[in-house]
Amino acid sequence: MSTSVTTTCRDLSELLIAAQTACRLLFQECFKAGIKNIFITETYRSQERQKYLYAQGRTRPGQIVTWTLSSNHSSRLAWDVAVSPPKSLYDVTTLNRIGAIARKLGITWGGDWVGSIDRPHFEVKSSWKIPKGYKLEGQVIVPSNSKLQVQLIVADKKEGNKVTNTNWNPGSPAMKTETENYIAQAIKDGIIQSSHLKDLQNGNMTTDRLLGLHMTIQQRRNNKK
Repeated sequence: MSTSVTTTCRDLSELLIAAQTACRLLFQECFKAGIKNIFITETYRSQERQKYLYAQGRTRPGQIVTWTLSSNHSSRLAWDVAVSPPKSLYDVTTLNRIGAIARKLGITWGGDWVGSIDRPHFEVKSSWKIPKGYKLEGQVIVPSNSKLQVQLIVADKKEGNKVTNTNWNPGSPAMKTETENYIAQAIKDGIIQSSHLKDLQNGNMTTDRLLGLHMTIQQRRNNKK
């Protein structure tokens, strides 16, 4: 991970486990509510970067972007989100919908703050737990750019002692396209072989294999950092 104060970290794995889980649960519930056009813009933020951002609009040119020198980004417990085109980057209607979901999950939303409202901001305490009635239902793909959409990959269910290993059904053409783009980029980066994309396009991709591919891609990308 870069230590430059001008570089934004969007890596979910840089957050504490409680925040990683909370973020994934939030994106899962957004997905289920039909909010798929959102992505992470920042996770961990070093104290040096926090000071750098705080100086903007004060001792450095530009608009004020933060109101504090003490942020839970530096504590690895906060993350920021944005909205993909064609909507505006910080579309208020979308962020308000996400905020309403966050409240139900016990996640603090910056849109509820008095005075210094920060709608793109979400955070939890290190003691946060998944609230009763909720669970992570599968692999949640949390995008870190506006080119991908939120995805929820649910593993095949067991019938007695037998595993039903069905082919992956994306549920919508948009999800299929985004998944193909995700795998195509991994192929371009030299992480996986092109045969995986062909199998996906030909309907020969099972959900457990797709889940394994995603985990492999994420692990190898993290190893390259």
